[in-house]
Order: sequence, then structure tokens, then C-alpha cells
Amino acid sequence: MSNLSTNTAGQPRPTPKNVLEVTGLKKYFTMTSGLLRRQVQVRKAVDDVNFAVQPGEILGLVGESGCGKTTTGLCVLRGLEPTDGTINMQVDGQQVDIMQLGREELRAFRQHTQMIFQDPFSSLNPRMTVFECITEPLRAHGMNDRKQLEGRAIELMELVGLAPTYLRRYPHAFSGGQRQRIGIARALSVNPKLIVADEPVSALDVSVQAQIINLLKDLQQQLGIAFLFISHDLGVVKHTCDRVAVMYAGKIVEETQTDELYAHPLHPYTEALLSSVPRPDPRYRDSEIILSGEVPDPAKLPSGCPFHPRCTYAEARCKTEVPALRTLREGHRVACLRAEELDLNGIQN
Repeated sequence: MSNLSTNTAGQPRPTPKNVLEVTGLKKYFTMTSGLLRRQVQVRKAVDDVNFAVQPGEILGLVGESGCGKTTTGLCVLRGLEPTDGTINMQVDGQQVDIMQLGREELRAFRQHTQMIFQDPFSSLNPRMTVFECITEPLRAHGMNDRKQLEGRAIELMELVGLAPTYLRRYPHAFSGGQRQRIGIARALSVNPKLIVADEPVSALDVSVQAQIINLLKDLQQQLGIAFLFISHDLGVVKHTCDRVAVMYAGKIVEETQTDELYAHPLHPYTEALLSSVPRPDPRYRDSEIILSGEVPDPAKLPSGCPFHPRCTYAEARCKTEVPALRTLREGHRVACLRAEELDLNGIQN
């Protein structure tokens, strides 16, 4: 067990109220070549990421494909081993440094952290019944009493809006939305403190997306579970998350309350993302900002601000100076050299 060090520039101030505190998180992938496995490239998928999640809060992690969102989520759970950083969780009043846990300690600790996967079709074992899928985490953590398992499975099915009579069926018998509910029930089975939801509705029809989002919000209120909600869809994030952190090229470039971010973005990348959110108003039909190029290769990041090759507001200094993530307004952090002088367009409620 350990406490976080004193706060540094650009990092969220650690407090006992946070269920999760991530400081200086890095994940580098080393590319090698030849018989001698000579290092040829280092891909900085996640580079010095800092954020915190409060109990019962849904923090959205958003950005284009390839920006490092999913890698960040996997590192938080140590599904991928981080290259560096500190990951602390509050469990029963004590702070646990997940990075310091050994293999067996981490296995036992996983009951406090679970994941909801993007694809409800491939995330469930087709050879296992719904009962076996839902109770697998319970059995992995030592619950073997058949009556207890059945009672808990029935409770979970009712909690996610499915009939307990479905427990003996196999995943192929269900629709995508129903399968995702089964995946949510599985994640809830061990009463976790934190759930990482990786694009949990992107593979579903729009009407079903709304049902799953409403379910997650209900579970947040009923059970007080904290969520790290990973998504590329800012329309979904607006109706789901309490706060939003925007990622670009492996770094967080903006973070604040959801309403504040949508109404008053401070980073040009956030403005571009918000402009792509569909709005039923013809006045905004031609307001979308089309970004040129793509998210840069993590092995070949541009100098200075990583967003400057695509930014319409970039100046000469943006090509050489790396912007630090700093607090510009209360609870609003941004990494942009021109944030104070830009007047960016958001989405008003």
C-alpha cells in the first residue's frame, strides 16, 4: 500500500475521495528487427497520462481511433503492463498501488476492477451458458456453493433487465443488446468498485444504445459504481458521463465537467470533435470542422504540439513548444499554447 506523491504541474491533486488515481501513466511498445532483435522504433501509445475518478462517477475518455483510449483502460486494469506510472485505488478505506501487486495479489484484487467489452458477440464464450458466463468471476474468486451462485445469477439477471429463465441458454440465442446486458451482469457479479467500459455501445443499434446507456446510468445511481467510459462518440458521452477527458496522440489534451466541455471547449481538437456531433438544426449543417490527415503514428510524433499539423490555429511556436496540461479554469485542464486567446465553438444545451 502506498500514497501518491505531492501534486505536480498538470496532474490532478490526489485526495482520499478518488476511487482511482492515475499518475504519469506510460505505455511504450518497442519494435525490434532482425535475429538480434535490435530496437528500431518506440511507439508511445500512452505518454504521461494523469487523471482521477471519484466514487460513483462516470469519467469519459474520448478521442479518435488510435489516440490511446483503450490502451489506457487496459493499463489501468493491468491487462497490459504499463511501462511507467502509478495506479492507485481506494479499497475499503485504504489506498492500493496496483502497479506493486504481484501475480497472485493482482488476481485477488481483480474483484474490485472489472471490464465491459466493446463486442458483445466475441466477449462471451459460446460454449458456456449464461449462468456459467455470469458466475465465472465468482467461481474464480472462490465461490463454489451452487445455491449461492444460482441466487446471485438470478439477482444479476433481474438487475440488468433480463429474465432469470434465460440462464440455461447459450449466447447465440440472444441479440446484441441482450448479450451486452449479460456482459454487464458478469462485470457486476463480484461487486467491483470500478468498471472500465470500452466502447460498450458502439457495436449496437442506436435504439439499443439508448437502453444500455440508461442501464449504466441506473446502475451508477443504484450501486455507486465508478466507470471509466471509453468512447469515440461524443453524442453518447454527453448523455452518459459526469466528466470528460479528451485524448490525442497518447496524451490528455483537455479535461473538465461534461457540460463545461461541450459549452466552452478550450482545445482546438475538442472543438473539431464537437463539431461532428449530429444536431437537428439546419443552421449547423455546414459547421463541421474536417480535420486533415490522421492521428500521428506513435513512433513518429511531430515536434512541439502533436496536434499542430492538423490545427487551423497553429502558430510557429506550436511546432517547437510542447504544451503542458494545465488548469486554466477551475476544474478545467487543457494542453494548448493558445488556449487563453482562442474563442472556440461548443454545443449549447
